[in-house]
Parts: sequence; structure tokens; C-alpha cells
Amino acid sequence: MILASLGQAAFVWDLASDVIVWSDHVGAVFADVPLPQLCNGAEFSKLIEPDRSIRSEIMHQAAPLHGAAGTPYRIEYGVRTHAGAPLIWVEETGCWFAGPDGRPLRAQGIVRINNERHAREEQLLKLSRHDPLTGELNRTHLLATLAEVVEESQRFRFSCAFMLVGIDHLARINDAFGFDVADGVVLEIAQRIRGRLRGGDTLGRFSGNKFGLILKNCTMDDMTTAAERFLATVRDEVVPTKSGPVAVTATIGAVSVPRHARSVEEAVNRAHETLDAAKRRRIGSFSTWRPNVERDAQRKVNIRVTDEIVTALNERRIVTAFEPVVNANTLAPAFYECLVRMRQDDGRALLAPDVVPVAERLGLIRLVDHRILELVVAELASTPDVTLSLNISPETTMDPDWWASIESLMRAHPGVAERLIVEITETVEIQDVDDLRGFVTRLKDLGSRIAIDDFGAGHTSFRNLRKLGVDIVKIDGAFVQNLVRSADDRAFVQTLVELARRLQIKTVAEWVQDEASVALLRDWGCDYIQGRVIGLASVDRPWIEHGRAELPAAS
Repeated sequence: MILASLGQAAFVWDLASDVIVWSDHVGAVFADVPLPQLCNGAEFSKLIEPDRSIRSEIMHQAAPLHGAAGTPYRIEYGVRTHAGAPLIWVEETGCWFAGPDGRPLRAQGIVRINNERHAREEQLLKLSRHDPLTGELNRTHLLATLAEVVEESQRFRFSCAFMLVGIDHLARINDAFGFDVADGVVLEIAQRIRGRLRGGDTLGRFSGNKFGLILKNCTMDDMTTAAERFLATVRDEVVPTKSGPVAVTATIGAVSVPRHARSVEEAVNRAHETLDAAKRRRIGSFSTWRPNVERDAQRKVNIRVTDEIVTALNERRIVTAFEPVVNANTLAPAFYECLVRMRQDDGRALLAPDVVPVAERLGLIRLVDHRILELVVAELASTPDVTLSLNISPETTMDPDWWASIESLMRAHPGVAERLIVEITETVEIQDVDDLRGFVTRLKDLGSRIAIDDFGAGHTSFRNLRKLGVDIVKIDGAFVQNLVRSADDRAFVQTLVELARRLQIKTVAEWVQDEASVALLRDWGCDYIQGRVIGLASVDRPWIEHGRAELPAAS
């Protein structure tokens, strides 16, 4: 009775006669199994899953131990009385005893029902393979499945597709309604996509807002049809949430396997690349990867230039050139802008327009900005009468290492901060004005000034200029170089100068080409001039010729 209350029963099995004798109340353990099936080894084995012979085979897998103790064993198996019955998981622990010939003669032990533990193990296994929110495959097992499909598609010569489905603007839903609502949207989209899949297709959660789809036996035409079906099921009905209905769209990037991807890495990279391109073109659209000679050539250039930039940094071949910025009224040097130059092995130098955009695109601009900061501070420390400006990317303003470097350098070189102007490039979008304002405030507390470079070519508004508290605006040279010939440019630049003066912000006109433009800018009240008419950048130190540099008046 004690064994039965614990869901256990004891047995003795005579292997010669195949008779099993059970303890009382075995029926309470195997409630749905007729007793005759329990009392015969062959009949009992018919109920066992997945391997009917598991009880017999375990006794042949170890050498017999002679003596009273017997040979211990432990096995797990499922018992089911018929196809529609639930599976009962059983743990059997016992010993078997050999006869004179060494063959199993008798076994005895205890069986116990173990459904709860097995259910927990199944749940843990499921969690290790599946995304906890959607129940679909997680990224690891999605990619493992993709690897199998890529191999099969090459071996058996069939086409399939790998798609990345990106939920558009999920971050906005997070911000507007909270993460629980965004999670509800993700779950709903997963269910909608699941409802549109064929048998044999695979769905998994690739990342927070992306699903991966593996479509077997899928041609290029089939891919387009399937993608439109998935886009429609996401787009056509709003998603109900506890905060109200939310309109959602998705964008899809896809690649044909093995036609255009012969490995998991190629499939993922090309689907991701195509998804990003589709989002830039039009959200809620579908695009498939196709060979592109120009793109592949540009990639090779990117790889080469990346290597060149890193090598130049390591070999100290990143240097500065100095371009004068002069007072518009007196044409006396006010400060010098430090521009990036990269010396090559053949003695030539790559200019900033050849280095900076590539460095920004490839994520190397932070390293370049660190090096230029070191060079500029060293120059300021060695030349007490000169004011210099350096350009940094908005990305660098968020870099704690860059900030730690400039604080350390300012403490090591007192008086340098007051002669440093930091120019933030405006052609790259400033993502968070509040964070940038904190950066600007800290720099100004050190005594440095802030300029916005290339103003008018990017995304910064006069409202943001006032919010940031910048000291200088450098008007993008594209609006300045044709002042004499373009009435539109004249109206634009004159308006910028007037607005900046009202905000008490100094102005610098870049790319000034001729004396006529200088006269116009001077008449409008522009503070500083920079460009060909004054002198272009040189790796030589121009203040050695000009003597003591005039400092721009503090605003």
C-alpha cells in the first residue's frame, strides 16, 4: 500500500518462463492496463514506447555480477495501452541475476510513475529550443535547421527560400504603449505568419523584431507570392492589444537557397542586407537578394579601405592638415581647422573626403577621432598662441572612451581647452539632441567651444542649435561656393547669417571661392571666412608664417 501511494510497484521477473509477479495494488499504478498484460514479459513489452525491447536489452549491456547483489540497472520508458491513450512515463530501477551460463535468469525491482519529472524535462527541452514569447524556434535552432536545409538543398538539388520578416517601428510601439503591448504585437504577428505556412515550412524568432522563415521547395516566383501573403496577413488587420488596436506593417528581405546562398552565413547576411535595403526604400515592402557587380566591388573597396585605415592608425600615418579660418572684416587668422589626412605607402595622402565617409560607414570613425584628438591637443600644448578646431562625428559624442580621453588630456595640459573648438559634423543625423546637449555642456564647462559643421546639409534645426547652446555655425560650402552666380544660395546664406546673429551664434562661411563672395558675406555680417580665397589646408603649420593668431571673440 505504501508503494502504491507513492505511485510505485515492486516486481520479480522470471526470464525463463517470462512470468512477472507484482506486488499488491499494481493496478493502482497501471490503472488502465489489464493484469494479464502486466504478468507476462512479452505482453508487457507491447505496451512500451519508444523501444519495446528496452527491458530485455538492458540486461545484456553489462557484464553480470555474480553474488547476492546482482547487476543493477535503471531505465525509463513510456507505457500506452492503445493509440489514443495518454503516455505514462515509467522509471524502472532494479537488479538482474545471471544463471550458471552467465545469461540473465531473473530480475527484480521497482517501477514508479514519473510523468511530472518527464514533463518538466520536456518543458526545459522545449524552452532550450523555442522562443519563450512566441513558442517558435529560437535563433540557435532556427539557424541549425537552416544549416540542414542548405545542405539538403545542395545534395538533392531543390530550391528553397530564407526570409527575414522585420516588424516595422516596433521600438515606437515600445515607447508609446510599453513592452507588454509590443510583446503582444510580436506574438500576434507570429501567429498570423504561422497560419500562412505550408506543412514543412519553418518559422523562428530571429531577433526582437525579426522572424526567420525557411520555405522548402520554393522557387523565386513562389518566394514573391509567399512574401506578399505574409505582408498582407500582417498589414490588412489591426492588432488588438490591451491599449487598443495597433496598425502594424512588416518588411521582408529574402534570398534563394542554394542559388544565391550556399551557407548559413551567406543566407543570413544576404537576407539581412536585403531587408535593410527594402526598409530604406519603402517600409512594408518585399525585396529579394540578387547579384550586383557594383555592390560587390564596393564591398571589396570597403574591405581594402578598412584595412588601410586600421593599418594607418597603427603605423601613425593618420596626420592633420591645417586650414585657416579668418576674420571676415580683417582677414586676420582666427583659428585653424584640423583636417584628417592619411599618408599612403607611396607618399601620397588621402584627404578627409576620402577617409571620413568610409570610416563613418564602416564604424571606424571613433578610432580616427581618437587619433586626431591626440594630435590636436599635442599641437595646442606646444603652441600656446594658436586656436584649433577638430571635427568629430555625432557617434563619437556618445563614446565614453573619447570623453575620458579629452578630460584626461585637458587635465594634463592646462589652458588647452580654452583654445579648442570641437566641430560636430551635421551631415550625419543627430539621433538624441538631449544626450548631445549633455556632451556640449561638459565640453563648455572645460572651457572649449562647440561648432556645428556643414550646417544646412543635414538635419539640425535652429531650434536644436539654441537647445544645444553651440557657439559657432559653419555654413555648408555647397551653399557658399556659388554665391555670386546663384540668387537662391544668396538668399539662403543671408538668412542663415541673420538668424544666427539673432541667436548670438558666430558664423563661418566654408568654401569661399572669390573676393566678391567675401564682400557679400562681410556685408551680411558673417563673422569668419574659410576657403580657397583664403588658403587651403596644408600639413605645414601656417601660423609659423602668420605669427600670432587672433583668437575669435567669445560669444
